[in-house]
Amino acid sequence: MSGLAWIAVDWGTSHLRVWLMADDGSVLDRKECDQGMGRLTAADYERVLLEQVGAALPESGQVPVIVCGMAGSRQGWCEAPYASTPCEAPSLAQATQVATADARLDVRILPGIKQERPADVMRGEETQIAGFLAQEPDFDGVLCLPGTHNKWVHISAREVVSFRTFMTGELFALIGGQSVLRHSLGEDGWDDAAFLDAVSQGMSHPAALGCDLFALRAESLLQGLSPATARARLSGQLIGMELTASRPYWLGQDVVVLGESGIAGAYMKALDAQGAMPRSVSAADITLRGLTAAFETLKETK
Repeated sequence: MSGLAWIAVDWGTSHLRVWLMADDGSVLDRKECDQGMGRLTAADYERVLLEQVGAALPESGQVPVIVCGMAGSRQGWCEAPYASTPCEAPSLAQATQVATADARLDVRILPGIKQERPADVMRGEETQIAGFLAQEPDFDGVLCLPGTHNKWVHISAREVVSFRTFMTGELFALIGGQSVLRHSLGEDGWDDAAFLDAVSQGMSHPAALGCDLFALRAESLLQGLSPATARARLSGQLIGMELTASRPYWLGQDVVVLGESGIAGAYMKALDAQGAMPRSVSAADITLRGLTAAFETLKETK
């Protein structure tokens, strides 16, 4: 591909995203597939990557490939050791170089970040943080990164000071898809008022979660609780319980939620209801911005 300078890769558990990049930072092409870490062995990664980018590679010479995410996990392509908090978002100088059979690939996997006490880890989110700090380098506060495993990250002086991870999204999926509540929840639809009431309930009485969840089933059977309302209440109860535990991160802090819709919007509404006054920042291509920041450090060394 004429003008190809480097390749950015976000290799998650379930998906692979690839950007073919020009030297001026423009995107020549984007590719995405479902060949995430969860479906691969270490021997599969180079083949899968070449299936996505092989046609764009030059006949000779090396193309830098900068990778973040689960490709660097113990079960991934090659384990990239964690950086330890407090630390800046890991740079390319800390990346792990991967040997490849195709000499045209110069693959480097960025490390994640670990926290010893309380024990916590992230892979991929550190690159989102780098992308955010590329546009707000003076930020001092807390980032909320909504997702299957929601993260609260304290940032100060461009460093990740501490962070906590909550399995709220995964719990929602497990309870909604495998428990008795699967018969009472809708796949879509929403009830804002019910969601905010449930957030308040989850914060006020987190120990009653098991009882409150079964009440959703009972109300659907006895009182015609709508599937959309049940879905909103399940989400609200789980997020409310999370907000209680994460209060030291968001109370009185400058809080930024990465994302503007979907689950990010739900966190915005829940935080607003607690008087936290969060602001949202678009998460579109924020991982690419973080990977680009890493590539810039490679250019500086040449």
